Amino acid sequence: MASKFFVPGTDRAPKVGDLFATIAPRYDVINDLQSFGMHRLWKQQMVVEAGLQPGNHALDVCCGTGDVTFRLARTGADTIGFDFSHPMLAVAAERAAQDPLPAGSGTVCFQQGDALQLPFADRSFDVVTISYGLRNLADFQRGLRELTRVLKPGGRLLVLDFGKPDFLPWRWVYFQYLERICPLFGRIFCGDGDTHGYILDSLKAYPAQHGVDAALRELGYIETRIQCFLGGTMTLNVGQRR
Repeated sequence: MASKFFVPGTDRAPKVGDLFATIAPRYDVINDLQSFGMHRLWKQQMVVEAGLQPGNHALDVCCGTGDVTFRLARTGADTIGFDFSHPMLAVAAERAAQDPLPAGSGTVCFQQGDALQLPFADRSFDVVTISYGLRNLADFQRGLRELTRVLKPGGRLLVLDFGKPDFLPWRWVYFQYLERICPLFGRIFCGDGDTHGYILDSLKAYPAQHGVDAALRELGYIETRIQCFLGGTMTLNVGQRR
C-alpha cells in the first residue's frame, strides 16, 4: 500500500511538505539509525568531490537540517542552505546557534523557497549540491535545469540520493529493507510508518543514478560519473557544467 505522503505529479509538493513537517524533529536521529551512521560518510564524500576552495560560493538545495550545508561551509566556501520546509530550516537554524562553525569557515545562511524556482541569478554558484531532494521534486528534470541555471560554467553539480542497485537480487533485498524495516522507524519515532514508507514509493518513481546521469549529459554536462555506495543502494552523481 502506497504511503499517504506520496502523490505523483504536480500535486506532490503539499504532501512532501506535510511529510517533512512531521519528521523534522527526529530527522537526524532516524538518518543515523536507518543508515547505521553511514550517511555521514556519503555526505562527506560529496563535499570532497565538490572540490571547493575558500571564497567559493556554494548552494545546498533541499538542505533539510543543514548537514551538508555546514560541511560545505567548513571548506571556506560561502554557503546558502535552501529548502521549502520551514520546520526543517528551524532545526538547521537551531543547530547553527548551538554549534558555531570553526575559524576559517565560510559564511552560512538559510533561505526558504521552491527548488523549481530558485531566487538566484544565473551563474551565481561555483558548486550546487542536492542531497535526498531531487527524488522529492514534482519534476526532477525541471529541477536539474533550475540547478544548472544558477551554476557557473565549469562549476560542479552533485546529487546524492537513494539508488537502484544494478544487481537485481541485491535490489530485491534492499527494497525489502525499505518496505519492511524503514516504516518501523517512522512508526516508532514519528508515530506514523507512512513517513518512511514514502522512501520506497518515491524511489520507484525516480529514475535514480542512471536516469540522472543521462539527464545531466543531455543538459551538456561533461565528466559525468556515478559513485555507488553499498552496492548502489546510495549513489552520488557528479557533473561539470560545460
